[in-house]
Amino acid sequence: MKHSIKKQIAGIFIALMTGTIGMCLLINQLFLERIYIKHKENAILSAFASINEATTNGDISSENFDKELRLICDTYNISMIVIDASSNMIKSASNDSNILLRRLYDNVFNNDKNNPANADKKYLLSTENYDMATTYDRAFGTEYLEMWGVLDSGNLFLIRSPLESIRDSVEISTRFLMYIGVIATFISAIIIWILTTKITKPITQLSQISTKMINLDFETRYEGKGDNEVELLGAHMNQLADTLEKTISELKTANNELQKDIEKKEQIDEMRKEFLSNVSHELKTPLALIQGYAEGLKEGISQDEESRNFYCDVIMDEANKMNSMVKKLLDLNQLEFGNDVVTMERFDITSLVKNFVQSADILIKQNDVQVLLEEHEPIYVWADEFKTEEVFRNYFSNALNHVNEKKTVEIRYHLEAHKVRVSVFNTGDPIPEESLNRVWEKFYKVDKARTREYGGSGVGLSIVKAIMESMNQKYGVNNYQNGVEFWFELETK
Repeated sequence: MKHSIKKQIAGIFIALMTGTIGMCLLINQLFLERIYIKHKENAILSAFASINEATTNGDISSENFDKELRLICDTYNISMIVIDASSNMIKSASNDSNILLRRLYDNVFNNDKNNPANADKKYLLSTENYDMATTYDRAFGTEYLEMWGVLDSGNLFLIRSPLESIRDSVEISTRFLMYIGVIATFISAIIIWILTTKITKPITQLSQISTKMINLDFETRYEGKGDNEVELLGAHMNQLADTLEKTISELKTANNELQKDIEKKEQIDEMRKEFLSNVSHELKTPLALIQGYAEGLKEGISQDEESRNFYCDVIMDEANKMNSMVKKLLDLNQLEFGNDVVTMERFDITSLVKNFVQSADILIKQNDVQVLLEEHEPIYVWADEFKTEEVFRNYFSNALNHVNEKKTVEIRYHLEAHKVRVSVFNTGDPIPEESLNRVWEKFYKVDKARTREYGGSGVGLSIVKAIMESMNQKYGVNNYQNGVEFWFELETK
């Protein structure tokens, strides 16, 4: 990630450490030498105080003073010399006393600050009894810190310390600090990177979880454990994911139900429109006939009794057809809207079919149809017996009304896997392929003239469809070269 918080934190810490070390190097370079020189000044002043006190008290030649003087000189790298008014050396702490003696004479007797010969001197302190300055020894190319003057005892003194050691110490200190800083920065960078990785790992995980949540993926959960703010945020994100998932699920469920309700409403509206259209169309013809024959009777078009009886028969026949259609529509309405209770019971389907065929013997003879009923042992099924008989009645009536050629109706049973298929076959013309799936629709008629001829309403197969679907069983129609077969299935166990 380009703007990773881990990189930002690590970068800030590394930059801060680098800046701190750089600042230390700069301060060391600018001020350490001055601090060392100031420290050296204090050491020389301390040595002067000790020598002055020793000469005043007469202890300058004592063994204790020698030890104290050697300790001071060794500790602070100081050289010194003390002489009396006759230039006799009283005390010396140097490998070359002649050089110190020459420097003492030069400083005491040639101490004019305006003298060009003293241009290399930089005075630091100047009192009535002594002066302190940095001097440059051209012979050795070395700079010194020197203090010279008169002790309280009247003796002359010179205290001297080289400054090159200070500069070497400062340079060594600066170089050492730089090396240590580089190593410390590198090691710290590794440690900081490891620590920031550990610290930002849960934050990265939360970022990935939030990205998935944006895409409505709530499967991933934060798995960290602890009591800090990040862990608490992770726990809250888990709760948020659960709540969002539950809420979205409820919304989707509600939306799905709403969509179903909308589709159902649209379907009902379409069914209502279709129903009104079809009913109007179906009632139009019988009402026209009834009206026409009734007006003929009223106007006395036919004077003989036989004609009047014929008119009355037509009116009654059309009224009966209308009554039958209305009853069927009411039954279909009950079935389609689930208002009719299905009573599941166990009965013998072969007995039901046989009894119905026997009761329809008059219709069979009127239509001059040969019915082939397969003799079969009892087959017990689970279904609504009344509704099952209604299904078979519609199939059988449909077969009688459409049979031709050999005028044969055949009823068969086919058992398989806890089910029985009852089929009604009639010889005649097959149903056109484009009409096979539409025969179950209300008021749909393959041959309208033929249907009108036998008084069909186009509702019978719609009732079959509604009944079979109410019992959750299969039904259908098959075309053959010599006829059509309608079938339905029922459970035997």
